[in-house]
Amino acid sequence: MNWTKIIEDAIKFIEANLTSDLTVGRIAEEVNTSAFYFQKGFSMLCGYTVGEYVRMRRLSLAGEELISTDIKVIDLAVKYGYDSADSFTKAFTRFHGITPTDVRNKGGNIKAFPPLHIKLTLDGGKTMDYRIEKKPAFKIMGVSKNIDYTNSYGTVPKFWDEVFANPDNKIMGQYGICDDEIPGDQFRYYIADNYNEDLAREKGYEVREIPEYTWAVFPCRGAMPQALQSVNTEVFNEWLPSSNYELAAGLNIEFYSDETKYKLGSQDPDYYSEIWLPIKA
Repeated sequence: MNWTKIIEDAIKFIEANLTSDLTVGRIAEEVNTSAFYFQKGFSMLCGYTVGEYVRMRRLSLAGEELISTDIKVIDLAVKYGYDSADSFTKAFTRFHGITPTDVRNKGGNIKAFPPLHIKLTLDGGKTMDYRIEKKPAFKIMGVSKNIDYTNSYGTVPKFWDEVFANPDNKIMGQYGICDDEIPGDQFRYYIADNYNEDLAREKGYEVREIPEYTWAVFPCRGAMPQALQSVNTEVFNEWLPSSNYELAAGLNIEFYSDETKYKLGSQDPDYYSEIWLPIKA
């Protein structure tokens, strides 16, 4: 999958539309890819979330305009998507280390954040375990929550904590599933197990069918979450950009084995988990 081309096209679109309403969903639609995988791939390859990149580019341009024109601060705020001069001033000060007023009145220094440019580099050259496996449709049961792309890395772990802090919870957490089924800048996240009709009815758990797909399955072995995060980074930095596979849907599944079977639970050096990506066969 040509992630380099996708990110390159996305950056061009962002640069051409920095003063308009930019959302992850809108950008992903422009480059014809899943919003979930676009946000994840962008962050892995570029080192910033889409929201962080857009914000820093806007504030960089706002600083340039502030010192080269006589535009009013409130007009700059509106132009770059801020609701008020106060909110713009706070963001500007955090980024540049100086207020807009001081820049204009005292001639202080501002920071530049130029647009990203994609360069081809030689990387990889190491083996990576995975298998291609066709799985029939199967049902899951569990709980779910809408997650914003911009703060997902913090929100998802908190959601796990909330679920397992509930004394009435009977979900073991066999799956963590990201589903790009919601229009806009959110995805649906499920903490789930394989379907059990009686338990699902008793506890009122959500039931969802995962369609039949061919999956690229990546094994992860080691203490969580480091082992899974490390493989995840390799998948997006190396495997996806270099493989000929296309993603078949905005669906990402993390499979977790029973931690009670390991001496140190999910912190055991032999703990086993997997990442599943649906691909076009």
